[in-house]
Amino acid sequence: MVVGGISISESQDRSYGGGGRVTAFVVLSCITAGMGGAIFGYDIGIAGGVSSMEPFLRKFFPEVYRRMKGDSRVSNYCKFDSQLLTAFTSSLYVAGLLTTFLASRVTSRRGRRPSMLLGGAAFLAGAAIGGAAVNIYMVILGRVLLGVGLGFANTAVPLYLSEMAPSRHRGAFSNGFQFSVGIGALAANVINFGTEKIKGGWGWRVSLALAAVPAGLLFVGALFLPETPNSLVQRGKDRQEVALLLRKIRGTDDVDRELDDIVAASDSASVAGGGLQMLVTQRRYRPQLVMAVAIPFFQQVTGINAIAFYAPVLLRTIGMGESASLLSSVVTGVVGAAATLLSMFLVDRFGRRTLFLAGGTQMLASQVLVGGVLAAKLGDDGGVSKAWAGALIFLIAVYVAGFGWSWGPLGWLVPSEIFPLEVRSAGQGVTVATSFVFTVFVAQTFLTMLCHMRAGIFFFFAAWLAAMTAFVYFLLPETKGVPIEQMEKVWREHWFWRRVVSEEEAPASGKL
Repeated sequence: MVVGGISISESQDRSYGGGGRVTAFVVLSCITAGMGGAIFGYDIGIAGGVSSMEPFLRKFFPEVYRRMKGDSRVSNYCKFDSQLLTAFTSSLYVAGLLTTFLASRVTSRRGRRPSMLLGGAAFLAGAAIGGAAVNIYMVILGRVLLGVGLGFANTAVPLYLSEMAPSRHRGAFSNGFQFSVGIGALAANVINFGTEKIKGGWGWRVSLALAAVPAGLLFVGALFLPETPNSLVQRGKDRQEVALLLRKIRGTDDVDRELDDIVAASDSASVAGGGLQMLVTQRRYRPQLVMAVAIPFFQQVTGINAIAFYAPVLLRTIGMGESASLLSSVVTGVVGAAATLLSMFLVDRFGRRTLFLAGGTQMLASQVLVGGVLAAKLGDDGGVSKAWAGALIFLIAVYVAGFGWSWGPLGWLVPSEIFPLEVRSAGQGVTVATSFVFTVFVAQTFLTMLCHMRAGIFFFFAAWLAAMTAFVYFLLPETKGVPIEQMEKVWREHWFWRRVVSEEEAPASGKL
């Protein structure tokens, strides 16, 4: 046994029939569902880019524009400190938070696919209104509708990916969600770099409206996607119908054990009652509840969304021009997407804990160094030299790479795979709601914290990175290769959680 985890030997492999093979059917289904992640990344990247574009600021945030253009009385760290500007960013996540509670019920009672359809429709409406906005109210309404779409998509898509994937490849498939987020953010950065050059000052409209492309792909694709076997069983569909679908998904006839586990979990759910009440009140779900809150909380206080939302703004703070700051965001976006792609190949080989620990250490070092450079080289006025600006961009890229192959994908993968079926939708709802709560907090406070804490904001995030790395080391068990329906075993074998979850309290879903 390792500290904080469990060791699973090859002879104890718990996958079903070798885990099935990766079929074209399941790959295409997961790529389509992954468009929900692409929209998430696009919305994150696009907000930071357009909020650094001068025509957009001049039209909707004239006070910020005036300060940026040379009010010498305002510190470098405070030029973008505007509650209205941060409301533009965070309104999306407030709407997503409120929608999550409805999305959890729809995902549980109607299935994963209807939630993706509703999410795609809301995304399309938000993109249309944002691109056509003539005042700040329309801009924020567009963001709110995009937030509604995120609430549905972020609840349904990670579950869909984890339930469709073969157990031995679940990490790679589920990390596809974060890879899609990275691709969406990269696309946003490239588009912002291009539209900033459009003469006439309407490039920001193109940036906001192009969110309709991945939204349309998600909506149209979801019309043809199959529902997951887990959801079909949960909603009482015929066993033979589910078995046929499972054989098609897995590419093998040997699906009886997996289907038995899914049915057993569903039976446990029907006997036990409401998922959210069970998750909160029953002791056997305490480890999963802790992870559903702690992992998304830690994911946000890595500081990644501060970088993702405001990277162009941050780079303009150190004296870079508008075009150069957007190009630098493209570079870091490429690094992040590449790191996430790498994680898809590493996660099922080295496990979740290894990537968490290595990536957390890498991000910690980067944050400390960024804070140190800013503290030493950037005052309240002026900028930094090109050499130091290049060093900062490199350190931010190292940080983004660390996030891209650790807390980025794993922050979605681990919560999506640890819940028994009877509380899975409720658990994913708690995960997404927690993520939105702290995303709103970071988005709404980062520019103010940057103004007041100066370079100290990066040491603040570094301290949290140290705490979350210790949390993973001591309290997160390894889940690599464990079938979802047998996941409760990892808690009973963990040095700490076995004191919380007794053998007698273990749910029936793990017993064949």
